[in-house]
Amino acid sequence: MRLSNSDLGELADLAILAASEAGLMIGRSRPDDIQHKSGGSLASQVVTEIDRRSEQIILDILNPTLERFELGMLTEEQDDDGSRLATDHFWCIDPVDGTLPFIEGSPGYAVSIALVSRDGSPRIGVVYDPVEGALLHAISGVGAFCDGRPWPSETPPEGEALSVFVDRSFLAADNHDLVVEALGHVARDMDLSGVNIFPPGGAVMNACGVLAHASACYFKYPKPTGGGSLWDYAATACLFQEVGAVAIDVHGGPLDLNRPDSTFMNHRGVLFASDEALAQRIRTLRL
Repeated sequence: MRLSNSDLGELADLAILAASEAGLMIGRSRPDDIQHKSGGSLASQVVTEIDRRSEQIILDILNPTLERFELGMLTEEQDDDGSRLATDHFWCIDPVDGTLPFIEGSPGYAVSIALVSRDGSPRIGVVYDPVEGALLHAISGVGAFCDGRPWPSETPPEGEALSVFVDRSFLAADNHDLVVEALGHVARDMDLSGVNIFPPGGAVMNACGVLAHASACYFKYPKPTGGGSLWDYAATACLFQEVGAVAIDVHGGPLDLNRPDSTFMNHRGVLFASDEALAQRIRTLRL
């Protein structure tokens, strides 16, 4: 089904409502029933009752759109039913991205809802940060917004260092020191004073952190398994698209947000960067 601008606006409003209601519930909650799923990294294995409550809030609001707009559905806490491959657009939902920070009581978690076309292009992206009570959203071809207001036109103030947002796999990697050293060379090449590595958060808030800094990045190289999932990157890819920042794979292609064989993103990696010049330097590290 072809979606008009009016359709996208209506669907974005519903996604904003769903993310906000779920996010407000999360902000009032603490994890109580921590469980583990099989497969993937520790971050993808951990699930709490709050994840499931958040998902239900979202689905109660968005499920009525499936028939009306002929949409598919992909959400982290349910099996992939393949509807994303049979419809022109599908919802891509992470009820609590960054469950580990949420369990630990530290920042870095968020609600993430995206509408993605069958070719993998993000059409709507909504992120709600329960810690700050902040809502970010974007609509393809319309723009990006922060708490309902147009995205600030001014760029973030220039900093003295390269800001690098990471997850736990980065800190645990065997080549961690080598990567940090290489990033130092990138910073010097760009006349920056050094590298600031931020504490690990979920993929969604890591990407949002990039948008708040003049020279910043968040990346994951290809690897045999894992690499995050479609729902970890779909909403922020739309935000980056609309603000003119860079959200690509590490080979320079668009993020493959609807690959048929898997929901994981390990095949080509991911790269979020504040600008193209920095993205090019990160891509050529080849670590």
